[in-house]
Amino acid sequence: MAQRTTRSRRLGTVRALLARHSGPDAAFGRRLVLAVTATAGVAVPFALALVLVESRWAPLYRLDRSTAERLHRTALEHPARVRVLDFFTGVVWDPVTMRLLVAALVVWLLTRRAWRLATWAAVTATSGALIGFLVKNAVERARPHLPEPVAHAPGFSFPSGHAMTAMTSCAVLLLVLLPLVPRAWRALPWALATAAVLGVGYTRVALGVHWVSDVVGGWLLGIAVVTATTLAFEAWRADTGRPRTTVGEGLEPEISSVSDPEAPSRPTAPSAL
Repeated sequence: MAQRTTRSRRLGTVRALLARHSGPDAAFGRRLVLAVTATAGVAVPFALALVLVESRWAPLYRLDRSTAERLHRTALEHPARVRVLDFFTGVVWDPVTMRLLVAALVVWLLTRRAWRLATWAAVTATSGALIGFLVKNAVERARPHLPEPVAHAPGFSFPSGHAMTAMTSCAVLLLVLLPLVPRAWRALPWALATAAVLGVGYTRVALGVHWVSDVVGGWLLGIAVVTATTLAFEAWRADTGRPRTTVGEGLEPEISSVSDPEAPSRPTAPSAL
């Protein structure tokens, strides 16, 4: 009898431990560890770039200088190309244009009552702009000084605000609108977003207003911001019982539904055979 009681107590202890490790607190802990790990993983490359820039690491300095001088010579030889680059960087991919597109997206989401998705888009864009501004003024890196400059830009150089804004804005637009695109055509928005991000970086260096490391730093910092806010949004989805999503599906696949995209999903009854 005593052995049965002891065995029952042990089984009860095991069940209690299993329940503790599979309950909501454990799920929250796992999500928290995953979020911290993922955010740190994407923030480390930017931190490394920042250290190399601040320490004036010789190989990086030579890369920045040689690339700037080579592209500057090309710009001086092709004035028409400069006008094209200036149009793209100053109009099509200008940070104001990118932010207006995100603002229009937020308004559209609000009309669909996608409150949390609209909040995510607004917070991602706003926090990206603020963090980029603070880091730029903390580092205070001078922009390239080239003979016969073909373009001018105010403020400090690292990280590139154009590059960071392009990264965060394109990520927001892509992750929100991707579910509305037929699967057969989803490679197209990815290609457009990639072309915009890379194109912004090229124009800034080719016009002599940024170093290569400025652009890479802007991309890396933008990825870190998007990762942090996306993980927070995914945590909300998990708390509301929604399935996890992948990058290929978009952040909120339910946005393609005509009904309220934030209405709780209901399990469908099995059909009779």
